Amino acid sequence: MEKIGVNELRDMFRDFFVSKDHYAGGSAPLIPRNDKSLLIINSGMAPLKPYFAGVETPPAKRMTTCQKCIRTNDIENVGKTARHGTFFEMLGNFSFGDYFKKESLNWGWEFITEWLHMPVEKLWATIYEDDDQAFEIWKEIGMPEERIVRLGKDDNFWEIGLGPCGPCSEIYFDRGEEYGCGSPDCKPGCDCDRYMEFWNHVFTQFSREEDGSYSDLAHPNIDTGMGLERLACIMQGVDSIYDVDTVRHILNSITELAGVEYQAGNHKVDVSVRIITDHLRSMVFMIGDGVLPSNEGRGYILRRIIRRAARHGRLLGINDDNFLSKQADKVIEVSGGAYSELVEKQDYIKKIIRIEEEQFAKTLDKGMAILDDYMNDVKAQGKTELDGARAFKLYDTYGFPVEVTQEILEENGMTLDMDGYTEHMNQQKEMARAGQRNTDEDAWRDASEYSNLPATVFTGYDHETGSATVQYVGDYDKDRKFVILDETPFYATSGGQLHDNGTISTADDCIKVVDVTKENGIYLHVIDADDAGAAMQLKVGDKVDTAIDAARRHRTSRGHSATHLVQQALRDVLGDHVMQAGSYVDEKGLRFDFNHFQAMTAEEIQKVEDIVNEKIDRFLPIAMMEMPIEDAKKLGAMAIFGEKYGDIVRVVDMGGYSVEFCGGTHLDNTGKIGAIKITGEFGVASGVRRIEAITGTAVVKFLEEKEAVLGQAAAVLKTKPADLARRASQLVAENKELENTIKALKADEVSGAIDDIIASAVQIGDAKLITRRFDDTDTEQLRNISDAVKEKTEGVVMVFAAVNGDKLSFIASVSDDLVAKGYHAGKIIKEVASVAGGGGGGKANMAQAGAKDASKADLALEKAAEIIGR
Repeated sequence: MEKIGVNELRDMFRDFFVSKDHYAGGSAPLIPRNDKSLLIINSGMAPLKPYFAGVETPPAKRMTTCQKCIRTNDIENVGKTARHGTFFEMLGNFSFGDYFKKESLNWGWEFITEWLHMPVEKLWATIYEDDDQAFEIWKEIGMPEERIVRLGKDDNFWEIGLGPCGPCSEIYFDRGEEYGCGSPDCKPGCDCDRYMEFWNHVFTQFSREEDGSYSDLAHPNIDTGMGLERLACIMQGVDSIYDVDTVRHILNSITELAGVEYQAGNHKVDVSVRIITDHLRSMVFMIGDGVLPSNEGRGYILRRIIRRAARHGRLLGINDDNFLSKQADKVIEVSGGAYSELVEKQDYIKKIIRIEEEQFAKTLDKGMAILDDYMNDVKAQGKTELDGARAFKLYDTYGFPVEVTQEILEENGMTLDMDGYTEHMNQQKEMARAGQRNTDEDAWRDASEYSNLPATVFTGYDHETGSATVQYVGDYDKDRKFVILDETPFYATSGGQLHDNGTISTADDCIKVVDVTKENGIYLHVIDADDAGAAMQLKVGDKVDTAIDAARRHRTSRGHSATHLVQQALRDVLGDHVMQAGSYVDEKGLRFDFNHFQAMTAEEIQKVEDIVNEKIDRFLPIAMMEMPIEDAKKLGAMAIFGEKYGDIVRVVDMGGYSVEFCGGTHLDNTGKIGAIKITGEFGVASGVRRIEAITGTAVVKFLEEKEAVLGQAAAVLKTKPADLARRASQLVAENKELENTIKALKADEVSGAIDDIIASAVQIGDAKLITRRFDDTDTEQLRNISDAVKEKTEGVVMVFAAVNGDKLSFIASVSDDLVAKGYHAGKIIKEVASVAGGGGGGKANMAQAGAKDASKADLALEKAAEIIGR
């Protein structure tokens, strides 16, 4: 059997099924599209669920893909064994109501025996125990009956909740007796390592009903999955995914950097090497697909992976805090040919990894020192479990993912109180888990009863009115109806652009359309609740007239065209890593979300605004064209990340400055936008920024409102709007002078009372304790008072509270002679402030703290006596 590399195997699989008239689809991004049941793509069929469910039309009835996948459900085992990994590629061939079992199994056999030349005597098959049809097909192929194993529902029947399901048949490779358990009954299904399952063929032929029964599907489907790395293990004669050519290339680079040898008898070294190797692959692909480190959802998975790998680099003795970003090159070297986005975004991927590495490095040493203290404390108490509160503090303060804490504890023979941790971390943890919940049942919902209607013809690119024929009338919700027409000028909400409003008219009624949605090409015109009665009078086949609200459409189109200019201007100013992460356009304005790792400066925002206005002033022509997707790519058209496109796409070209795939409505010239004003820039998630802006007459209205505010402010300050800045500066200066005068008077008043303050001291042991509350006094004045007291007396501890409205702060001051005896202001202030919900610290002779609850100032001061008296 010839040894074949991973990249060649991927190409061979695609070429084989293309020869069987399959459409070769590219891998979907790891971020699921319109699928709330998944946090991240974890199987080959996951991106294809809308096709299987009938919600979307597939590009062809036969399809083949190689899908990049991430699974983290057993991440704690990654590295500990050579079997586990978080990243993998899944080969698959799919039939959407076309071929079925016979073709699937025959083609599978043809590929592995005639293309890959696997020894037929090494191959076994399992089938569902009642699937006689699959048994007969395998016999016809030539599989001996004794190598066809019937297994039960747990092993060979695929179903998740209600909906489509069916039996499956898995193909196994016999690795040899040396991997077996020695039992004479050893065969697929045995728990030993002899038989490796590598290709699962799922025959989706039934639908599970609510009563538990199974009905036949009218159009059975095929869904197969074969792990590329697992196939490579067989073809290259190696025992684990870490030994296949592409993965070993990464692993060897890590061992060379660390100066260690893999599988040389040091289990801890092997674990760290495998963790770094696997996690490098995952982080590179995740960032390449738009995931950024954060404390929630898939961003939390990425952060956890990067930080876990970084810590294991330290364990291997790698002292370079940027080693992961450098090693990312090795992943791209072996995978960039198949996934061009890795090469295109190489610098960006490395930058994001580097930033996360550097952030973690800043806190790693300090966090480790604190965790060491925690572990020593637990051991001193004769315990082995760390409490959840302290684990949460490590996460919240030092960025330690709790899994890293658990891992370190485990390495030291200790455990973590996860229940206690969860109490403190519930909200963040739930966010991370939310996308992992199993809601495939929802994702497999059947298409609605009107889904067999032909797609609605959209005429709105060229027309604002039209005539149409009613195709369907139904209930949208309890109050509103919806109408389906054969053609429509109404734009349906999609691509970030809000729907059109308008009317559907008959000879007797004018019905208001208040929403338009689109399902698999069919437009649902949602009718105003007040017109529900008139909508009910419509019958299939009725002729109607349609008209959109043209002024509203124009305002929306103005914003949409401006959004394209904004994206290109952002790339010009910030860099090519900027990609659209979301957008929303309606008649009032626009918002645009984009990938960027820090807040924009005022200068950058102004520059983007200036560029867009300059393109508006140039009156660039806006051309909208339909063309084959490959031609669009040659034009350099920018696609929306994660969006799926058909063979024919619509391209919007704004004078050559911005060229994008887009199905929205636009103006025909940038000059018609009028002007743009950016009204806000802020973060909406980790690594995602948002720009909000207005265009056209909305800019005029914005300026009118600003003028009104300026006029009101000028009237209050008794000046002209043009002199506002000068007048405000004058008032600020006058106010500052008055504040300084008040402070000076108060300082004189307090300094005159130093003797009274000293006289109020209470003797506690060898220390004189002075506590006092000062209202409307800042901490600087308190420090001056404490210094004055220490000049006049020794053996003194002072704890002062400054209350300014609802703000509370403390200082503690200890004379030098008491410092020498072990008194410590920092420790005193920490306990005092905690009474009022605060915290702080400092040196032995002077410390400061803030607190949240000013009402507890006196209680906190009373605590000082208790502390000194211990």
